[in-house]
Amino acid sequence: MGFYDKHVMPRVVNCACASKPIMKQREKVVPRAYGTVLEIGIGTGLNLPYYDVRKVQRVIGLDPSESSWDLASERVSKLAFPVEFIGLPSEEIPLDDDSVDTVVVTFSLCTIPDPVAALRGMAKVLRAGGSLIFCEHGRSPDESVYRWQNRITPLWKRLAGGCHLNRDIPQLLTLGGFAVSDIEADYLPGTPRAAGYNFWGSARPAELEV
Repeated sequence: MGFYDKHVMPRVVNCACASKPIMKQREKVVPRAYGTVLEIGIGTGLNLPYYDVRKVQRVIGLDPSESSWDLASERVSKLAFPVEFIGLPSEEIPLDDDSVDTVVVTFSLCTIPDPVAALRGMAKVLRAGGSLIFCEHGRSPDESVYRWQNRITPLWKRLAGGCHLNRDIPQLLTLGGFAVSDIEADYLPGTPRAAGYNFWGSARPAELEV
């Protein structure tokens, strides 16, 4: 990992992902989490202030960037529940099956090299009755915007830590073994349309759906 990826990228991503529209999205979904929570791509801990301390017992944060986690220390120090950081060198989640109540993934499926494998891992670690809470940007339904997303993504990935602008989030959730319980989608205000189409909601492992 070079100097840019290790020291510059975490600060760039932290700044971009802390914009007002994105933080409003976090505020919508993160309070739904309960029990033992696994957060995928915890990064600098931008979601941490939004967890409901009355419902959450602890948070396990997975992220490949230890430098990002270093930036989260101040947020962690203010919390009333424990937070454990685990490095994530691949899509394989280093937790036991049926060990968490909620999986939270926000603005992270865009960067995971194999999001389908990662989602299947998330489904495995969820206990019966548990749910995936998600908020992700992805493929626009407008063909003109989608064409721009396809044009920009190759360069964008190199500049933004592997971020894809054009991933079909509902399709990935299905391929990853989830049945979507509820989903909303729209462009975020004040955000470039190529990067601003957002999906948010919840899902459960498909085999648990009746």
